Amino acid sequence: MSAMDMPADRPVAGSTARSTAPATHWISWVALAMMTTSSVASLRAAPTMAVYGLACVFLYLLPAVLFLLPTSLVSAELASGWDGGIYKWVSEGISKPMGFLAVWCQFAMTIFYYPSLLGFVASTLAYVINPDLASSGVWTACVIVVIYWAGVWVSSRGTSGVAGLASGGLIIGTLIPGVILVVLGVVFLGQGNTSAAPMDSSHLLPAWAGVSSLVLIVNNFLSYSGMEMNAVHVSSLRKPGKEFPRAMFLAMGLVLLIFILPALAISWIVPADELSLTAGVMQAFDAVFAQFGTQWLTPILGIMLVAASLGGMLTWLAGPSRGLLLISRQEGYLPPFLQALNKHGVQQNILVAQGAVTTVIALGYALIPDVSSAYWIFSVITTQVYLIMYLLMFVAALRLRRNQPDHPRGYRAPMLVAMCGVGFAASLAALLVGFIPPSQFGGDNGFVYFIIVGGGALGLGLLVPFLFYRFRKPTWRQAEAEPEAAS
Repeated sequence: MSAMDMPADRPVAGSTARSTAPATHWISWVALAMMTTSSVASLRAAPTMAVYGLACVFLYLLPAVLFLLPTSLVSAELASGWDGGIYKWVSEGISKPMGFLAVWCQFAMTIFYYPSLLGFVASTLAYVINPDLASSGVWTACVIVVIYWAGVWVSSRGTSGVAGLASGGLIIGTLIPGVILVVLGVVFLGQGNTSAAPMDSSHLLPAWAGVSSLVLIVNNFLSYSGMEMNAVHVSSLRKPGKEFPRAMFLAMGLVLLIFILPALAISWIVPADELSLTAGVMQAFDAVFAQFGTQWLTPILGIMLVAASLGGMLTWLAGPSRGLLLISRQEGYLPPFLQALNKHGVQQNILVAQGAVTTVIALGYALIPDVSSAYWIFSVITTQVYLIMYLLMFVAALRLRRNQPDHPRGYRAPMLVAMCGVGFAASLAALLVGFIPPSQFGGDNGFVYFIIVGGGALGLGLLVPFLFYRFRKPTWRQAEAEPEAAS
């Protein structure tokens, strides 16, 4: 998903029940691979990596081996042995407070995720209306605020009809535009046009200009995140031990193709110094369509990308907050005001509070002169918060294997200690690197960048849940069962 595109059939983060398939409802490992691909793959990250040209192949493969593979196999073992998602895994493996921190980070990630997602929507939509708007921070902020609050209104009414939009997002907003972009890019080169980025062997690795030159790799960790949610389907396979690794390797191959080929196509068409991180996909479409005299197709592709992104946002706007709500009602982690439900049984107060913070974040697009810089900063904060959860997950998996070796597991990850060690080290490195301003945006304001990213990630990811836990009261704890809609 990218973690940024969440289809309708994925389980709610932190929910208290795991989906287990009856014997008559097995799924094939190929089907699981397709589900995983649809939940991870996205075109949104393509402009970010296109600035590296041919080196983007290496920059996608590295986090796939160091992060995607360990996350997939480790979460599969946890999901096959313990119900309840990330909260249950970390609570059993470490402690309940750490379990709350993990599920909080899963929720808090979306607070910065939606502004970055809608920043992409705003820039894409600009190409449908007026391409000049793509670089306008005020336009981007307005689109974020209007669309987000419209989504809150729809979600608060318990509407489920938008689920189909997200389930079709892989085809509508990823596969079709991606194939068109790559095919036309190949034709573009085949007509004798020179690639904007060098494609020779000397550019297989990114140029080294200090640690800051590799900071953009952090964005790829978030692109591969979300595997811990798909892992719950391991119990639906006939032979999990053999079929789950097959599904993950197939999904990894498909995801890499979807990530790498469009990024390369963009690098062929749009020079790196002219590339917008939010509007790069549309820049590439517009440029290649201009070569064939078919620029009238640009708004159509833009609408397809926007529709797919909005479908995923509407379907999953309330998902992570629902998981946080259920855990908080059981353990009393949130005050009663945030646990309240409206007449449709929706956690409206959480959505409104989340929306208020999102509105403030959206103003950052209007206040930060460069829209691409704002987009990047919010993407990094999203990654930082989510990586905290992954650090806890790897520690919990190791402790559970050591302390509960005989606990029934439908799947046991091979070389678990090594997998967790690599995954933990990669996650920690990505988290630390995220505090360094990327060289592509200049290093003159490194301290300001550190304060913004550090304040956003550590404040929201650690300080806020600590305050909730520290000042919780026994009266905050409510019914153990699934909450009923308030009358």
